[in-house]
Amino acid sequence: MKGPILVVLAAGMGSRYGGLKQMDRVGKSGEVLLDYSVFDAKRAGFAKAVFIIRHDIEKDFQELVLDRIGSAFPCDTVFQELDSIVPPAVFEESRKLGRSKPWGTTHALLCAEGKIDAPFAVINADDFYGRESFEALGSFLKGDVSEGAIVPYSLHKTLSPQGTVSRGVCEIENGLLVSVDELTAIAREADGKIYNTGPDGAKRCLPEDTPVSMNCWGFPTGIFPALRRYFDEFLAEKAKDIKGESYLPLAADWFVRSGLLDIRALEADPEWFGVTYKEDREVAVNRIDRLAGQGVYPPALWNA
Repeated sequence: MKGPILVVLAAGMGSRYGGLKQMDRVGKSGEVLLDYSVFDAKRAGFAKAVFIIRHDIEKDFQELVLDRIGSAFPCDTVFQELDSIVPPAVFEESRKLGRSKPWGTTHALLCAEGKIDAPFAVINADDFYGRESFEALGSFLKGDVSEGAIVPYSLHKTLSPQGTVSRGVCEIENGLLVSVDELTAIAREADGKIYNTGPDGAKRCLPEDTPVSMNCWGFPTGIFPALRRYFDEFLAEKAKDIKGESYLPLAADWFVRSGLLDIRALEADPEWFGVTYKEDREVAVNRIDRLAGQGVYPPALWNA
């Protein structure tokens, strides 16, 4: 039986990071963070990886990532651009209004539909998810999959000391996802507590162990018609918002609220780290070095 597919969201612009964080090297043999995700997915039984990128980074991505990984694990690429799978009239109007970036992570996943013919996981390129996450997803996605899945993370493990972060705050009951609320300005403040600051300046205190989405999902192949419907509704409402993005966690929330898909919360208790800001890179380098020293990863992933 064919193993599941790993879909990697790697088309982000890295505005807060100040560069292409999905291709910033953190391993001693030139590995980037997504190398470790693909390596963990491979040993968890995944069959291939599909990378969603932009045309303007294709050459660098090929040289820095695919030339290394592609010799050890099957890989495909697809492209997410402003005009990808959107009506020409929507593209033209948004371009005239000054929009330059694509339409978010829901849009990205729809761009990859043609490469996905098995149950699949979706992750960000610039996050480290931990071996346990891929073991849980790999086990869940094998066989006849009719539900979705999320690997939730405890909020306090996902903060950056450099500034605010965006997180999908989850409500989970009896092992199933009930809702996701996308909060975009979460930080630990001077009193030691974690708050989200809303657009109106209102503060919402969040418990340390609040489960959050880090875009670590599992889905059956049949999810795409519903995902397309969700994205079409987003375009109908937000096409003139030049900064509007269709977030995958909010699509998952819509699936659940509409009764279209049950999404199971998988128990993994994984380690997470990422590179939201440039200053986060040193932390990532040190943690990768520590994991390699503990034998979790070989010093050179793809030469092992």
